[in-house]
Amino acid sequence: MVVDENTVADWWATGICRMAPGVVELRGVPVQDLIGSTGLVATIWLMTRGERPDPRQAALLEAALVAAVDHGPQAPSIAIARMAVTCGVGLNNAMASAVNVLGDVHGGAAEQCVELLNEIVARESAGQHLDEAVAAVVEQWRARSPYLPGFGHRFHPVDPRRDPLLALVDRAVADGVVAGRHGRAARAVEAVLNRGRPTPVPMNIDGATAVIYAELGFPAPLARGLFVLSRSVGILAHAWEEMTQGRRNKGQIPPSILPTYLGERAAPPGGT
Repeated sequence: MVVDENTVADWWATGICRMAPGVVELRGVPVQDLIGSTGLVATIWLMTRGERPDPRQAALLEAALVAAVDHGPQAPSIAIARMAVTCGVGLNNAMASAVNVLGDVHGGAAEQCVELLNEIVARESAGQHLDEAVAAVVEQWRARSPYLPGFGHRFHPVDPRRDPLLALVDRAVADGVVAGRHGRAARAVEAVLNRGRPTPVPMNIDGATAVIYAELGFPAPLARGLFVLSRSVGILAHAWEEMTQGRRNKGQIPPSILPTYLGERAAPPGGT
């Protein structure tokens, strides 16, 4: 089989970056035109979406990314990063170890909440009343899991990041930056969850950022990717702090505390 030059060039064909001697273009824009004039968040938008955001869109996305940067060493990903560096690996290894556990349970709720909100908005677009759409979608999701992504928090009665983010969404709706349909859907879900409950189940950081990602038009899988980018900042900071403390082989609990053993003494060979 003869492979010509075009076949080889097409193997990694991409619309994201053009690189040639003396040339680096991101989505068709020379990188030197971006340096010093375009912020990191706007560049993230450019790279993932293939277009430049309105400054107000970029500001809303930035707020979501800032809000999710860190949640302390009790978060599994942060704890893993801190333990990893005490094993003698580099920052890149510690960060990779942490990012690798940002799955469906820890790190995936924003993506799942975008999917939930998209289902509600799609039903509403098809002519269903918002309340009926919310009831139907919530019922479907609850049939799969008792946890509704984006609502409730195991630490915070009210997530302190919720209200500032939703206030920015409301302002963006008033300014015509976003339509507000996903925000209305999220608040309607919150109302359904809290109906008749003595203790409310408010929207959390994942729900509030999901509203922003969905309002800005990001596909659900990118919501998790954006969360990973955001949380990587906290992961880096914690890994570096742990590295500068010089501890070795830091486990998940202090050495003075040993895990409870649940097994039984094994019987000797041939014994009873």
